[in-house]
Amino acid sequence: MDMASKQTTEQMDRGALAALYEETFRNFEEGTIIEGRVVAISKDKVVVDIGYKSEGIIPADQFISDELQALKVGDRLQVYIEEREDAEGNLILSKEKADKMKVWEDLEKAFKEEKVVEGRIVSRIKGGMMVDIGVKAFLPGSQIDLHPVRDLDSLVGKTFPLKIIKINHRRGNVVVSRRVLLEESRDKRRQTTLSTLKEGQLIQGTVKNITEYGAFIDLGGIDGLLHITDMSWGRVGHPSELFVIGDKVEVMVLKYDRETGRISLGLKQKSTDPWTNVASKYPIGSRVRGKVVSLTDYGAFVELEPGVEGLVHVSEMSWTHEVRHPSRLVSVGDQVEAAVLNVDPNNRKISLGMKQTAPNPWDMVEAKYPSGTRIEGKVKSLTDFGAFIGLDEGIDGLIHISDISWTKHIKHPSELFKKGQKVEAVVLRIDKEKERLSLGYKQLTRDPWEEDIPQRYKVGTTAVGKVTKITDFGVFVELEGGVEGLIHISEIGLEPQARLEEKFKVQDEVSAKIIKVDREERKIALSLREHAMDSERKQMEEFHATQGAVDQSLGRSAKKTKKRNEADSEPA
Repeated sequence: MDMASKQTTEQMDRGALAALYEETFRNFEEGTIIEGRVVAISKDKVVVDIGYKSEGIIPADQFISDELQALKVGDRLQVYIEEREDAEGNLILSKEKADKMKVWEDLEKAFKEEKVVEGRIVSRIKGGMMVDIGVKAFLPGSQIDLHPVRDLDSLVGKTFPLKIIKINHRRGNVVVSRRVLLEESRDKRRQTTLSTLKEGQLIQGTVKNITEYGAFIDLGGIDGLLHITDMSWGRVGHPSELFVIGDKVEVMVLKYDRETGRISLGLKQKSTDPWTNVASKYPIGSRVRGKVVSLTDYGAFVELEPGVEGLVHVSEMSWTHEVRHPSRLVSVGDQVEAAVLNVDPNNRKISLGMKQTAPNPWDMVEAKYPSGTRIEGKVKSLTDFGAFIGLDEGIDGLIHISDISWTKHIKHPSELFKKGQKVEAVVLRIDKEKERLSLGYKQLTRDPWEEDIPQRYKVGTTAVGKVTKITDFGVFVELEGGVEGLIHISEIGLEPQARLEEKFKVQDEVSAKIIKVDREERKIALSLREHAMDSERKQMEEFHATQGAVDQSLGRSAKKTKKRNEADSEPA
C-alpha cells in the first residue's frame, strides 16, 4: 500500500471512529433508559458501566435496604440518564426513574392487551379509592364491586386484581376497575351454572340479599329466590331469623324457567315433611312438651319438634283465671306441658290445652257449693254489669247487678262494693260447661216484695222520700224502708222548656202519690202531678165546706133584722 492509500485508509478509520464516537453520544442522551452493569458498590453510591466513556453513578438511597444488600458486582440494571456528565466527568443515573418508566411501559402494554394488574388500595378519596399498581391509580366507587360497598374504609390495605380502563402517561392519569373483572367472572360462572341447572338438583349458594318474603341466593353468577314458605316446614316470621347475608347454604332447585331465567329454590324440601305422621305421633288426649316460640293476642304457639307447632288458645290456658293475654302466663322460650285437643294434618294445625294437664277445679266447686250455699270472698273486680268475687279455689263468681239489691236501683256495683272488700253472697247456679258461677247478694235477705212492700205501700196513698238519682226519664226517690220509687217525667208536671235538674236536687225531700205497685217487676210508680191535684181537690172541698157554714149564719141574721123592722113599724 502506497503512502497515499495509507493516508486515505487512516482518514477513513479516523472518520469511522469519530462517527462511532458521535453515535455513542447519541445513544446516551439525557432522559433515556439504558441497561448497565454494576462495577462497584459503596455505602453511598452504586457505579454502573453503560458502555460510555465514563461510568455512571446511582445514589445508594435509591435502593431499599434489602435490595442494596442483595446487589452484586456484575448485576445488570435498567437505568435512566439524568445528566450526561457531572463536574468529575461521571454520568448521573437514576434507578427510580427507570423503574417508573418501565412501570408505565408495562401498564400501557397491559392496557392495550387487556391484561389484569394487581393493585393495593392505599386510601379513600372523594368518589372512590386511591390504588397502588406501581403508580398511583384511581378506582371509582362504581367500579369497586358489582353492588355498592357501604364500608369503603374496610378495603384499605387489601390487594385486588384490577383492569386498566383508562391511561394517560403524559398526565400521569390511570383509572382502574375491579367490577369489569367481577362481571366477566360472573358471566362465566353463570354460563357454567345454567348449562348444568335442573329441577330437583341440590346446589350450593351464598345468601346475597334478604327481604320480608324470602332470600336471594347467588348460585354462581345467577340468583335464585328461596321464598319464606320454602325455608322451613314450620312457621318463619322473617327470613332473617334463619339467615344473614353471606351465609353458605345448600338448596334444592324447585323450578327453573328458561324463558324468564327465574329460579325457585327450596330448603325444607331437603327433608321429609314432619306433618305426614303427626296424627299418629300426637294422638288426641296425649301429653306433650314443647317450647313457646311466639305469642299473639289469641294464644301461644308451641314448637313440638322442628317444623311442627301447636296453638294453645288463650281460653285453654287456665281453669281459674280469665287470661286476657298469653303473656300473663307464659313467655317466649318457656318449656310448657300441654294436652293434644285436636289434630288437623291437612291444614297443619294442632290445638293444645295447658289447663287440661291439671285437675278441673269446677268439678270440686260443683260438689262443694250447691245452689243456696252461702260463701265469702273478696271483690276481685268491678264491671258495669256486676262484681266478680274470688273463691279459695281460684274461681271467680259473678254477682250480677240485678242481684245486688231487692229495692234499690243500682246503676253500678261500685255504689255498694269496693275492690278487695270481703262480701258474703249466695250461690245461685253453677254452669260447669261454660265455667260460670252465678252469685246473689240480695238473696242474703228475704224478698220484701213478697208481702212487706205490697202491704206497706198502697196505691192512692201519699209517700214521702228523698231524691237519690235524677235521670232523663224521671226522678228516683228512696222511700221509708229503703225502697225506691220512680216519678216518671210525665208524672212531674214540668212547665215547657223546664229541666229536672232545675226543679230537683239529690237529697231533696218530696211527697208524691203512689199510683202503681208492680210486684212482678218490683217497681213503685209515683206521681207529683196527681199528688198536687189531690191537694188542690182537698183544699177546694175544705173551702166549700167553710163557705156553707158562712151562708147559713148570714141567712139567720137577715131574718131577725126583718122581724125587728116589722115590729117597729106597727102603731102603738
